[in-house]
Amino acid sequence: MPEDTLPPVGPGDAPAAVTPPGPALAPTLEDVAARAGVSRSTASRAINGGLKVSPDAQAAVDAAVVALRYTPNRAARSLVTRRTDAVALVVPEPDQLVLTDPYFAATVQGLSAALEPTDIQLVLLIARRGGDDGRTTRYLRNRNVDGAVVVSHHRDDAIVPLLADAGLPCVFVGRPFGAADGLTFVDVDNRDGGRRATEHLLAAGCRRIGTVAGPADMAAGLDRLEGWKDALRAAGLPPVAAEHGDFTAAGGAEATERLLREHPDLDGLFVASDLMATGALRVLQRRGRAVPEDVRLVGFDDLGVAESAEPALTTVASPVVRMSQVAGELLLCRIGALPRHREPQERLFGTRLVVRESA
Repeated sequence: MPEDTLPPVGPGDAPAAVTPPGPALAPTLEDVAARAGVSRSTASRAINGGLKVSPDAQAAVDAAVVALRYTPNRAARSLVTRRTDAVALVVPEPDQLVLTDPYFAATVQGLSAALEPTDIQLVLLIARRGGDDGRTTRYLRNRNVDGAVVVSHHRDDAIVPLLADAGLPCVFVGRPFGAADGLTFVDVDNRDGGRRATEHLLAAGCRRIGTVAGPADMAAGLDRLEGWKDALRAAGLPPVAAEHGDFTAAGGAEATERLLREHPDLDGLFVASDLMATGALRVLQRRGRAVPEDVRLVGFDDLGVAESAEPALTTVASPVVRMSQVAGELLLCRIGALPRHREPQERLFGTRLVVRESA
């Protein structure tokens, strides 16, 4: 039958196919502005940080965003604000150390606390030690992040001058070499901490006190060593029994072996990190030197390792979580994600001694 003579569809016939409606259109910035009763530019400013927006307008825009379930277009926002809404945690250390040392977990915890009130994401960059890590360099130079927090840096790290020269906002956790050149950092008073630890050993009656210092190419390693020297010199004792470790348990054990070969009569030992102190503890026990009966032992950090050691370690507590949070807040102020009047003023943190069984 020709098409033009087909009978009309009756009540019992199958219904004609209906084209389903397309997906609902996502609300736009214009929709938010219209619902809030403000201009598009005011809505944009309110969503992107509230600069020069009255409290009433900000509240109206916030309510419209919730009601419409509006999600900003991050790509378009970046073109306007020239911000990526991401910051980097740069760690110039081997992967294995970053994943096993509780110091870095505490650093991430502090930075996360600083970023929690914002929409800014944290990117972890593990840079290659002692040379130019091309991937990290390109990533930072291409401004894939708005700024960086750098932790556990060494004298020869290429990343330090790179950040200084690139003009990328950055804050260091720990005093970097070259800090006199204007680099922003937060730190604990490492020298005072080394002095406190050694004075505690002296007060306990120790007179042949050695130290396993941190790396000689890190400010923290040198400052804690100087604190040990300060206390011994003040007591009229020669600061001669020292070996450097690398802030790992294995490095602490190796340095303790070297130290005991040269100075087998030590009755006190200050170790510049709790992780190294656990290595030193194993060496002392293997050599039949009881702790604290034969050798009193003091560590540095108090990040959980000290309390779980056997015996539990007397240690110098370092506020790593709080330092990292302050570093994050300083960076947020520098990139405009926090108002300048909220910039933290505390940059150098004090130490305290936590006395446990090892001393």
